[in-house]
Amino acid sequence: MTQPIGPVMLDLEGPQLSNAEKTLLKDPAVGGVILFARNVEDAYQVRQLCSSIRRVRGDLLLGIDQEGGRVQRIKKGVTKLPAMARIGDLYASDPVAGLTLAKDTGWLLGMEMAACGLDMSFAPVLDVESGISSVIGDRSFSSDPEHVAQLGRAFIEGLHEAGMAAVGKHFPGHGGVAADSHIALPVDERPLAELKARDLVPFRELAGVLNGVMPAHVIYSAFDTRPAGFSPNWLGMLRESLGFKGCIFSDDLSMTGAHEAGGPAERAKAALAAGCDMLLICNDRAAAIEVLGACQGVLNKRPAKLRYGRARPELDALAALGRWRRTHAKLEALAN
Repeated sequence: MTQPIGPVMLDLEGPQLSNAEKTLLKDPAVGGVILFARNVEDAYQVRQLCSSIRRVRGDLLLGIDQEGGRVQRIKKGVTKLPAMARIGDLYASDPVAGLTLAKDTGWLLGMEMAACGLDMSFAPVLDVESGISSVIGDRSFSSDPEHVAQLGRAFIEGLHEAGMAAVGKHFPGHGGVAADSHIALPVDERPLAELKARDLVPFRELAGVLNGVMPAHVIYSAFDTRPAGFSPNWLGMLRESLGFKGCIFSDDLSMTGAHEAGGPAERAKAALAAGCDMLLICNDRAAAIEVLGACQGVLNKRPAKLRYGRARPELDALAALGRWRRTHAKLEALAN
């Protein structure tokens, strides 16, 4: 039986746990840890860091952004992944080869992250590229919604074959705005019908196989005046119309796009009230402590279900697998 965990996912300051962080992780409102580049030296050190976190709290969910291209936190000791648009390019010229590589990429990513001691990567990106988004760009598989859905499904199948959860982002689609929600609050003014016909397609088609979803810090003014991650209307659509049963992660509540909802405690309460299950609060320790105070007594089973449940592969043993060797060679060639 899955035991519920707290709703807050924190970051760490460096590549080792400090004594202050060991104390902080014991707070019952903490449910997970997300690693950034500053926490990473190489794959073997990440495995040690994850082990040290689990010695403090064995029930925490450990995640990372390891998508490929410009978003790859672990670089030494694992495969250099291309931007997902390169796999989209292959699919456009050879659909069978593209789908096969997308599935193998998900599998390889899942195996490597499991070997590093992690439970999940925040992947795949299911945004539809439109040529105007500075923050999405080649992180997207394609500018064609059906291509994104097909490649996303194959990638998810690969992750699942490796025993790893899939977390799609950024619902309902961040590809149609130029502004970066890390430093601004983007507003997408397109009609709801256009969003449904384009950006929502991958989420609609994949809601039944995704284990997690991360909404965008974007306002879609034709549907709601609140950013999607603070919108009961958007998250209600995700649950009710799309039938999504998994874990909803807020995007980082420290991002400028989240400040619309007020101070840290207000942001946390608004995200929980809208339907988020787990809240990311990063790069601002004082805000994280305030959020922990606001979330005392809140527990949830959905994030706990995303923990990696198999015996973990050893990093040094991956190269003995023919599938890993073939996929590694293809991905490194595409990435270079």
